[in-house]
Amino acid sequence: MSRIEDLASLDLAVYSATWCPDCRRLEGWLAEHGIAHTKVDIETVPGAAEKLEAETGKRAIPFVLVGGKRWVRGYHKELPQRLDGDLLVEELLAAGK
Repeated sequence: MSRIEDLASLDLAVYSATWCPDCRRLEGWLAEHGIAHTKVDIETVPGAAEKLEAETGKRAIPFVLVGGKRWVRGYHKELPQRLDGDLLVEELLAAGK
C-alpha cells in the first residue's frame, strides 16, 4: 500500500528537463498526488546536470534528490509503464531515512 502522505515530510528536488517523457510522467504523477517538490531543470539551472552526473554517475533523468543527500531514480526502466507510484513512494521514503 502506498504511503504518499508520508512524502510531505521530505525535501524533494526533481532533476529533469522539459523534453524528457519520463520527466513529464513523473511531474504528472507528483502533481496528481499533490506532492510538494522543487523542479531543477538540468538545461537551465547552472551546474545541475554536472551535479547529477557527478553524484549519481548517470546521465539519465529524472532523478529525485531526497533531503539534499540521497538520489532516487524517478523512473522504472524495467517496467512497461516506466513508473510505479507505489514503488517510487517506497524508494523515496527509504532514501529519506
